[in-house]
Amino acid sequence: MSITTLLRRSLVFLCIMTALTCAYTGALTLAGKALFPFQAEGSIITAKGRHYSSLLGQPFTADNHLWGRPVSADTDTYTDNGKPLLYAGPSNKSPATAAYATTLQERAARIRLAHPEKSDQPIPVDMLTESGSGLDPHISPAAAEFQVERLARATGFTAAEVRRTIAMYTQGRTLGLLGEARVNVLEVNLALEGLLPNGRTASVASAAAPR
Repeated sequence: MSITTLLRRSLVFLCIMTALTCAYTGALTLAGKALFPFQAEGSIITAKGRHYSSLLGQPFTADNHLWGRPVSADTDTYTDNGKPLLYAGPSNKSPATAAYATTLQERAARIRLAHPEKSDQPIPVDMLTESGSGLDPHISPAAAEFQVERLARATGFTAAEVRRTIAMYTQGRTLGLLGEARVNVLEVNLALEGLLPNGRTASVASAAAPR
């Protein structure tokens, strides 16, 4: 086989594989946008001109916010035009170290202080420990329920309205089988701020509906 023939066949094969790859990628992209437009665009929530990712956990610490899983936030490594950018990831601390135990004790003390009515109840573990990625956007329904009274005090919502809001942004098991029920922390907080539908507006709409 001559070098010219070999090069020609290689070029033809390269062109065919490139075309197939582009066609496959294009088909998946179009199918994703058609069937799952929200997810295909990055699961971005836009509210009052600001954009939020519902897939990335972030540190919420205000009393009027639902608290998510602890985040090891870093604002020193990356900057944008002199402004610090939030970067986070797993802490990689060993549970066998004294430093890790101290961290858990500090988190537990802060949670107890903010939730005095829960002094006799165990703290859900996902309020104390980070996720494997360090950026999990969800908490368990138990962790959300633990915070209801504090949220009611800080937001002016009733406890029932807070619970309705949490329920609105709680996802069940995937396909009814995989994983566990989970609450999207960002979506609940946007709802409590009035940027997304919440339990109060839902109850008002229900009361105003014709019977």
